[in-house]
Amino acid sequence: MEKSIPRFLRYLKVERNCSDLTIKSYREDLELLYGFLSDSMSGSPRPSQITPLDLRKYVSALHEAGYAKSSVARRLASMRSYFRFAQREGLCDSNPAKPLRNPRRERKLPHFLTGSEIGKLLSAPPKTDAMGLRDRAMLETLYSAGLRVSELVGVNLGDLDLEDGLVRVRGKGKRERLAPLGSFAVKAIRVWLRKRVPARGLSKEQASAVFLNKFGKRLTTRSVARMLEKYLKITGLDLRTSPHTLRHSFATHLLDRGADIRSVQELLGHKSLVTTQIYTHVSTAGLRKAYEKAHPRARKRG
Repeated sequence: MEKSIPRFLRYLKVERNCSDLTIKSYREDLELLYGFLSDSMSGSPRPSQITPLDLRKYVSALHEAGYAKSSVARRLASMRSYFRFAQREGLCDSNPAKPLRNPRRERKLPHFLTGSEIGKLLSAPPKTDAMGLRDRAMLETLYSAGLRVSELVGVNLGDLDLEDGLVRVRGKGKRERLAPLGSFAVKAIRVWLRKRVPARGLSKEQASAVFLNKFGKRLTTRSVARMLEKYLKITGLDLRTSPHTLRHSFATHLLDRGADIRSVQELLGHKSLVTTQIYTHVSTAGLRKAYEKAHPRARKRG
């Protein structure tokens, strides 16, 4: 198993064209599984030696360790994919992960900001220095286009069409889509581009990044999260807010204002409509709250 995991990861990269982030997740999941099986089976196990019972013990250990149901489900998906590969490669006769069932997931409503909170956040970065202008452009772009943070940091100069207010985005599975940019985002990006100075000696791919750190290199997703955290503290907004919260807010506000769910699905780059439907629950919850507050016979009053 120790030797077959790197082979599987190469398969994901070369044949499945998976993103670096996806491969990193698979690697972490399978290393955790391998560590557990090595301890419980006293040595390095071969795929052919692993049984559904061994994997059930592993899943039980994950639950006992307090892993969220969504995390357990992801690790099960990684196992199934790995053992499906191992079976095809002749390393085992069957897929021992196939009989395992996913835990029933609890669908939590996504956290989002109100329109006034978004306005407060977007006006927080200072206009007096280059990094403040960059931060304003990033926050405006995240909210205006509903981007994932990985999509934001991956945007290159050639992806921008500011005349038509569009940005080409590479999403999950390296699927590309065109995302619209509002006038505020376009203006903020134009202002930032006048201050943007890439570092010397960078590769062409690195030098083409739209959003750079203070050293002139492409930003990381973690840097964006730290930037946002700084402005949350300045504005006093909910510290649970993450870069993905702006994407949640984008979808929720569109649906609240009458956008149809299919359009929102396309804008978010969701492969399945089921993923987008979580936002209809958010909108319904808001309508219910407004109804109960306003209607004289909606609920009993003290």
